[in-house]
Amino acid sequence: MKKIIYYILPLFALIACNEDFTKTPAVGALSDQALQNPDGVDLLLTGAYSVLDGRALGDFGDGAFAVSPDNWWFDVLSDDAHKGSTDGDQQELFLLETYAFTPANIYILGKWKALYAGVNRSNAVLSVIEGIEGQDFTEKKAEAKFLRGFFNFELQKIYGNPAFISVENYINTEFNQPNPGPIWDKIEEDQKFAMENLPDTQDEPGRPTSWTAKAFLGKTYLFQGKWSEAFNLLKDVIENGPYALNDEFVTNFVASGENSPESVFAIQFAADDKYSYNGNVGSTLNFPNAMGWCCGFYMPTQDLVDAYQVGPDGLPLPDNYSDHHVANDFGLSSAESFTPETGPLDPRLDYTVGRRGIDYNGYGINPGGDWIRNTTSDISGIYLPKKNVYHNGEDVNMGTADWGQQSPGINYNVMRFSGVLLMAAEAAAEMDDLDTALKYVNMVRNRAKNMTYVKAPDGSPAANYKIEPYPSFPDKEFALKAIRFERRLELAMEGHRFFDLARWDIAKPVITEYINNETETIPNFGPKTSPFQEYMTIMPIPTTAIDLSGGVLTQNPGY
Repeated sequence: MKKIIYYILPLFALIACNEDFTKTPAVGALSDQALQNPDGVDLLLTGAYSVLDGRALGDFGDGAFAVSPDNWWFDVLSDDAHKGSTDGDQQELFLLETYAFTPANIYILGKWKALYAGVNRSNAVLSVIEGIEGQDFTEKKAEAKFLRGFFNFELQKIYGNPAFISVENYINTEFNQPNPGPIWDKIEEDQKFAMENLPDTQDEPGRPTSWTAKAFLGKTYLFQGKWSEAFNLLKDVIENGPYALNDEFVTNFVASGENSPESVFAIQFAADDKYSYNGNVGSTLNFPNAMGWCCGFYMPTQDLVDAYQVGPDGLPLPDNYSDHHVANDFGLSSAESFTPETGPLDPRLDYTVGRRGIDYNGYGINPGGDWIRNTTSDISGIYLPKKNVYHNGEDVNMGTADWGQQSPGINYNVMRFSGVLLMAAEAAAEMDDLDTALKYVNMVRNRAKNMTYVKAPDGSPAANYKIEPYPSFPDKEFALKAIRFERRLELAMEGHRFFDLARWDIAKPVITEYINNETETIPNFGPKTSPFQEYMTIMPIPTTAIDLSGGVLTQNPGY
């Protein structure tokens, strides 16, 4: 079964859908008659899919790293990751990491442009379909509405108050719309239509099904605190949908595991020569400074590593995990001796974070030192990312360009089944159904317990791994704390953490504590970091967008 590859697309075919919603598009540059047929609809739909990658938007000067669909730089805003490299490399990202960013930040603008390009391309599909008589394009319309709902969901969770651009706005070139408040109702409308009109299966992986749309609608309800609505949909996906947990946690992050039963919706990447136009260009910086790779960004934090510590019972330590720091090699060269942590650890740690003394994705023992681009003078971190880096033997799934950058061809899972289980557990706990919440959380933990652990050279476990399911959830407060912590452990370095902290309304205290904890390991982190403010849980509307709108768009409070 061939997966849909939708990134190489001649932009002349999409002249009618300008990428910047604040500019008037050249509607009619390609005639409506030329597009009002099945081939034209498919062409435009492929164009809408292509924006999932963001590569269609142009050069790096427009913030190509910012449009990465895995939202990795939002992990840098959270307690999961450092920017990496040196402080002056990608200065705008350094300002995000240190909470000194402004509405003029190119990362914030780049993401805005990418998502509205997706909205406009989805609207282009719907516009053409409306002009075709006598043919049934219901499923194609449902795909376009799913994509528009997805792009608008991202806009809503990132910016809080985005403008909604309807197909009527698109047809009439009325792109300059105000942003008076949340657009959750519009997102729900698109996702409901997709859920009701998409097929239950698709021949090409990468296209959404009715089950995909149902899971995303459940997530939309969850983000609004509509617990019963979310739970009912997510429970149906769990009990009756086509998804299941992979036996091995790592299967989700290797090429051989693409489009597995755990993948609810994945962006389809593929490797090709050198520049990898079908690869994940947005993640091109995020490889270790070793073996000719580039460039040493996206470094897990000590705080994240510490979170994987467990007690003698194999359960997490959400209240006091930072009391003891997992052994680290800050300031040590590769030649200096180092003993990895001997205390008990959740085995998911070493599939998520590259630690010194532990095998790195089949490339041998991570020696520290020069595998880290900078370990002392700048805020770089001392750990390596793993989930986004291909494994030894799968090197064909990347492209290496002129300055060593990698464009991995491994899919990014926007939503995994384990995430569905934890969303359903959260909704169940909020409704005081603690037994169901416990069941779903323990499904995730038991997979981690029974999976194959990372090995040492002699074949033994590489660390003192220990994990057990929860025996019970004694009350709602305990359950919610456990579920939230489990989401961090399971989904770390997958672009979800910042948005979870924001929707739980705990970002300021968590990030404030994180800054203090991290400074104990990286002494210059705290002095370089501004205090996190409550209003930073949503990003500012980009200055450029407000200027081009002539003041129709209004800025979010605090900026």
